[in-house]
Amino acid sequence: MKDVRVDLVIEDERWQAVGLEALAQRACGATLARLGVADAEISLLACDDTRIAALNADFRGKPRPTNVLSWPSEERGAAEPGGAPSVPVELELGDIAISYDTCLREAEAAGKPFADHVSHLLVHGTLHLLGYDHIDDKDAARMEALEVEILGKLEISDPYEEAGA
Repeated sequence: MKDVRVDLVIEDERWQAVGLEALAQRACGATLARLGVADAEISLLACDDTRIAALNADFRGKPRPTNVLSWPSEERGAAEPGGAPSVPVELELGDIAISYDTCLREAEAAGKPFADHVSHLLVHGTLHLLGYDHIDDKDAARMEALEVEILGKLEISDPYEEAGA
């Protein structure tokens, strides 16, 4: 999974203790490997709720914190719902921002290990950079299945499975 370069900018020092750089290499690398993308670059901003809320307001018109945001460097979305996105032309895939506060709250609420939840969100964000989305039900099903498959290869349980089910 060395075919990805993650340019990490840590704005919130709490991310240092998590080993975010290694988690990102592993999660983003596994995602790209699964989809046959090599020698790619992703920029990752590790921030807090205040910063991600400002980004969410600026780019999505939603002035509240969220767990992860992504900005693909080019449009890669599928032509038809449920279809495969186009293969990246540009190997600078785009930018991801991830919030420590929201990730921690969500992991604790779900009773999941923080590192597993962060890995899931990094896989999710990387899939967005590659043109996957979850607006349409068919697209959502395709994206979710890929997330579950990739996380399984990382020995992380299905994040969509109900606890105790």
